[in-house]
Amino acid sequence: MGEVLRAESLWVETFTGLRMDRFAKLVKAVRERGGNGPGGGRPWCLPLPDRVLLVAVYYRTNLTMRQLAPLFGISPATVCRVIQRLRPLLALERAPRPVADTERLWIVDGTLIPVRDRKVGASSRNYRFSANVQVIIDADTRLVIAAARPAPGTKADAHVWRESNLPALAAGTTVIADGAYLGTGLIVPHRKRAGRPLLRGQEEDNAEHRKVRARVEHTFARMKNWKILRDCRQKGDGLHHAVQAVATMHNLAMAR
Repeated sequence: MGEVLRAESLWVETFTGLRMDRFAKLVKAVRERGGNGPGGGRPWCLPLPDRVLLVAVYYRTNLTMRQLAPLFGISPATVCRVIQRLRPLLALERAPRPVADTERLWIVDGTLIPVRDRKVGASSRNYRFSANVQVIIDADTRLVIAAARPAPGTKADAHVWRESNLPALAAGTTVIADGAYLGTGLIVPHRKRAGRPLLRGQEEDNAEHRKVRARVEHTFARMKNWKILRDCRQKGDGLHHAVQAVATMHNLAMAR
């Protein structure tokens, strides 16, 4: 059986959520990172754009490799080999920032992603094995700036934040977060204490804080249109690579 899906406009936009020009940028980035090189075995039976499409479709639909194989006219083993080879090459690059860091506003939050690998996740408050992934976005553009390596879902956001490389990355930049990040040095809402109601100005600050911070929740919702982030079956670094690749495709879809 020949392949059904090809890196053509109809299939790209339908199965990846990217316009053809944005998908072309993704292919170019993968090519520049060495994606068109040999895979250590037989020559690739699909051209690079089709292989990138395969990985993007996998992340977007979360189909199994056995289901993807007939769509591309290849074996499940080849699907696995393509994904393993290309997934690190879709990693996120920092979004461009046209002005100084101190003039930017970033937002950080964590999201729980269900995983199958028990070495990566833990039984968390959503009653599933999940991993905690910390993500920083730009408040103005909604682009993902960085995503940390996954941590077990039982760990608190503040703890995962401190253990990640994100604090060093965000040094010198104004970063806001929710109340779970109290004591981290980030800008968090005013905290109501027993017998001490918030002042009107503090309540107004909190309302504005919630309004701005909601943008990171909207970003998580858009990122989870790539269904790999709703139930990741990959082991080891698979979730980390998936988050990085989805962040890359999200930024391409959102870029103006």
